Amino acid sequence: MQICNSENSSVGEVPTRLPSCPVASEYPFVNTLTHLPPAALEHVARYFRTLSEPTRLRILNVLGTGEVSVGDIAAQVDSSIANVSRHLAQMAQYGLVARENRGNSVLYRIADPAVHELCDLVCGSIARRLEETVAERAAFNPAAGKR
Repeated sequence: MQICNSENSSVGEVPTRLPSCPVASEYPFVNTLTHLPPAALEHVARYFRTLSEPTRLRILNVLGTGEVSVGDIAAQVDSSIANVSRHLAQMAQYGLVARENRGNSVLYRIADPAVHELCDLVCGSIARRLEETVAERAAFNPAAGKR
């Protein structure tokens, strides 16, 4: 999943993405999933639960190329400002988004660039599974693949 803000991208233009974060191996204090204690695993589970809500994924998609106000996010995800604010607060609690006050406006941005890599990894995996399913089905019905 390429997180991008369609409002900021023209047709045919490759959206600008936030810089990638360093890989976990660059941080020797980060354990692999198989070596994490239960308390750390609970924290990881809360992080993933935060990402499991479709509205939050749509919000991250809007924030993909830069800073956006709550009102603009709400309009783009077809939700109320109050609902978007609640989701942003939840995501900020886990470090996914950050807010910045600018005069009378509050702008949000993706705070953890690893979100891009995680979404790319998950969406790539889903796409591969769907392609395999299509190929398997085509093997049983070759005429359907020729349409």
